[in-house]
Amino acid sequence: MLCARVRALPPDMELSSQDTLRLNVLLASRPQAIRINESTMTVFGLSAKGEAQVQLNPTGRDEQYIRRVKELLSGHVLGSPGGYPVYLQRWTRMGQMRDDSLEQLLLLGEPEAVVATVCAQGLTDELARRAWWAMEDATNARHMLGKDAVVNGTMGPVLARYLVDHLPFEAEPEQQIVTVRLVLQPGLLDDEEVAGLWRKAQRKPAYYVGFLAARPDRLPEPRDAHPAHAAAAVAAGAAGPATLSGLLERVLSAPGQAFVDTVFRVFEKPSNQDVVNIALDCVAAYFAAARPEGTVDATLDALQIEADAWLGTDAEARGLAATVGIDGARLRALRVLSGLGYGVVRPVFRDSTAIGSLMRRKLQPVLQPMLEELARLRA
Repeated sequence: MLCARVRALPPDMELSSQDTLRLNVLLASRPQAIRINESTMTVFGLSAKGEAQVQLNPTGRDEQYIRRVKELLSGHVLGSPGGYPVYLQRWTRMGQMRDDSLEQLLLLGEPEAVVATVCAQGLTDELARRAWWAMEDATNARHMLGKDAVVNGTMGPVLARYLVDHLPFEAEPEQQIVTVRLVLQPGLLDDEEVAGLWRKAQRKPAYYVGFLAARPDRLPEPRDAHPAHAAAAVAAGAAGPATLSGLLERVLSAPGQAFVDTVFRVFEKPSNQDVVNIALDCVAAYFAAARPEGTVDATLDALQIEADAWLGTDAEARGLAATVGIDGARLRALRVLSGLGYGVVRPVFRDSTAIGSLMRRKLQPVLQPMLEELARLRA
């Protein structure tokens, strides 16, 4: 049972008998969720039969009256008249709510309780439907699309299309990237919708980063394979992409060339530091097979020096470099790019909050040699 902190109200502030009766009738109908519109002083209830509403008749100030309504709801649902548990606000966005409490939270008429529900790990597709009725909000939609049960359920496409429609109003590039990555999960958008999102990326390059994160091998704009792809394919044989030879074949293939080209687009004009950092992580993840020991935190100079030594000491790299048609410089580039991350831009970003053109000028000493490494893999 959830506990609550009681918040004192004026002793003379009571619900009207009519409102008390109608709210109790609403609760007796076993609603699935409750929503309160404070501007119109209306309580809505969602049930299997549809939507019911109670028009409130305040006996005092609207704000205090709404708090009395929430106390009534909490007393019925939780057995405590204190309204939404104050301490839960610290847990809400951490997904630490017990799964058996989620249905109760949606009956409190509290926005924070809805957020607690959508952040919970035990969120189901049905609870997502109820929570979405209770509070349509882009942040809530993103939280819900982080749950497999919702992505694979009936609510997944509904939330994805809402986020696509809302995307033009999303001002922060980081949230744009997260949104694009989430809506591009398999089964949420059809091909035409994906293509439309790709076209919008021409004006909003941050969208490209979402594509790199969500579907690096299925980008909408095709490219021709690299001339050296045939040799790489022979060298890779049946090896998977988790091997060095498989990675080389992957990046030199037509989908791989589309990935490389998109990375260049991202770094032509990144808008802020978040875009740069997330893009670097996406590139490192793509080339991770060249660094099986895991991620590193190093400057670009250190990565290049280490890659020179690696090319001569790693058995698979030496074998591939000796293969006809395989350029050792491309293998070295794979190794360098697999180590990208914040360490590469730390010398610029640690003492700077620059964005836009100023940030890009400061980054040139780092971005130019990094893109030269990437260019070794570009047709």
